[in-house]
Amino acid sequence: MTLTVPEPVTAAPAPGLRLLQAAGFVSNFDRFCIAPILVVIASRFGVPVHTVVLAASGYYLAYGLMQPVWGAAGDRWGRVRVLRISLAGAAPDAWASALAPSTPVLIGARAATGGFFAASIAACLTYVGDTVPAAVRQRPLSALMSAFAAGTAAATLVAGVSAHLLGWRPVLALPGFFAAYLAVARRLPEPEPERSGSLLAPFRVVLRSRWQWYVMAVALLAGAVLLGFLTYLAPALEAHGAPASLVGAVASLHGHRPLPGHFAQGARRMAGLGLSDHASNDTALLAALSRLTRPGPERDLRIARGRQLFHDEDEPLTRLLAAAATGTHDTDGTRGASSTDG
Repeated sequence: MTLTVPEPVTAAPAPGLRLLQAAGFVSNFDRFCIAPILVVIASRFGVPVHTVVLAASGYYLAYGLMQPVWGAAGDRWGRVRVLRISLAGAAPDAWASALAPSTPVLIGARAATGGFFAASIAACLTYVGDTVPAAVRQRPLSALMSAFAAGTAAATLVAGVSAHLLGWRPVLALPGFFAAYLAVARRLPEPEPERSGSLLAPFRVVLRSRWQWYVMAVALLAGAVLLGFLTYLAPALEAHGAPASLVGAVASLHGHRPLPGHFAQGARRMAGLGLSDHASNDTALLAALSRLTRPGPERDLRIARGRQLFHDEDEPLTRLLAAAATGTHDTDGTRGASSTDG
């Protein structure tokens, strides 16, 4: 058996990348817009802040619990279909949140909104993974992550300004309009879903991997720290007399950190700001990044070693390692093509 080497991949972004960026932006906007307006909502309803915080807690809980549900649905019925259904469901729930006449209604509507928006980020990332070859996947993924971070930053900034000038209701209604538009926007091509034996088969694979448990534990800790910090930062600042607009601006700084720029522009800005310890100037940093990402046996070896941490099956890893060791490589990085010589 010999390994066949496919032609180098030159394709760049996934189809409809801007729609995926918009969906992720709106999802993160809706998730983080609540913090700067908690005190305002509490004062309007005449209830303690800790009661209104349940609206944020219910949202985050539903968001987390629905992740595996939407993931299994996407595997079985397609990423695009699930994304459109989730956006269509999130829109009326967002409007119900904005029109809520009481705190219990607000808490329930926000929980429902979080459950529907839970599909957006995961569906966008897995869509890129399904449609873009590994050799060129870093660029669309970087663009997606920048859009997600921009949604986080814009959420708290817009929420703070809106709460100061217009009140809290427009903040919660705005993501609903964007979600409704995206649900009926231009249809993305649907990648062929990988059919599994049963609906629970992917969960059994995950639960049997000790590294997946480690990743989930780290994600749980990071989510608890970040979401708890961002949720209570705004009320704490407002309790010390800061206006809602200033609170939103301060909280929005969390989303600016992943936005230094893309590729050459980002590398130059990082070097110029002294953020790199491995290059003295932008030219050296670009050269180092180019060597790390250049398709070849060294890159395939790094990919194989990284995947070995998260996969229990050895056969694909053996194929990648053998290809890297012999100097032949699969630039797709995901499937090692092989042919049998008679």
